[in-house]
Amino acid sequence: MQKSFLSRYKLLLILFMGTACCTFFNACNSPYISKKRGYYIIELPQRKYQLFNQPNLPYSFEYPVYANVIQDTTYFDNNPENSYWRNIDFPNFNARIFLSYKEIGGNSLYKIKQANGQYKDSFGINLFDKMVADAFTLTNKNNVVSSSINDSLIHTTNGISGVFFKVGGNAATSKQFFLSDTTKNFLRGALYFDVTPNADSLRPVQDFLQVDMDHIINTFKWKNKGQ
Repeated sequence: MQKSFLSRYKLLLILFMGTACCTFFNACNSPYISKKRGYYIIELPQRKYQLFNQPNLPYSFEYPVYANVIQDTTYFDNNPENSYWRNIDFPNFNARIFLSYKEIGGNSLYKIKQANGQYKDSFGINLFDKMVADAFTLTNKNNVVSSSINDSLIHTTNGISGVFFKVGGNAATSKQFFLSDTTKNFLRGALYFDVTPNADSLRPVQDFLQVDMDHIINTFKWKNKGQ
């Protein structure tokens, strides 16, 4: 009886090993199917806007209720040129729109690089043509990592004019713009994410915030003195 049991056990073991080997070799010979890289699903909030209109600022606009507007106290380790600089923070997306303001004809502090690699402070006048050229220069610095740079003119029903830049690829900022009345006010905006730039994973959020940026621009107004 014990011999019969051992024989039966050996037979089952052989059948199991044979089945396992067949399964293994079939799996090895099956065609390989690549899987696309997946990203986390991002929940997008319902759009709703509110007015930003501080008495001491020369501009106003509407911004999303899921964003916060704060005064910019540091700009890439430098001090803002004046107290009119603001950041529009989107905490849910680790995103921020930097808004830097300059008065046309006013004085600005520039950093000039010396031969020894150090920077020297230099004062200059905010000329409209120069600020426009600087806006294009700053955008074109993304050429190394960008796949494309497209610019389009801005003309809103509030009489606001400027240029919007869309930068393709894994650039640090894919959306930039500037607005001006060409005589007194000049404002530049740039969208940044506090993550490693990845165009594929950020595209849903970038597309979502594009609508918000359009709304900010379309509701943007220069304020007359006393407003």
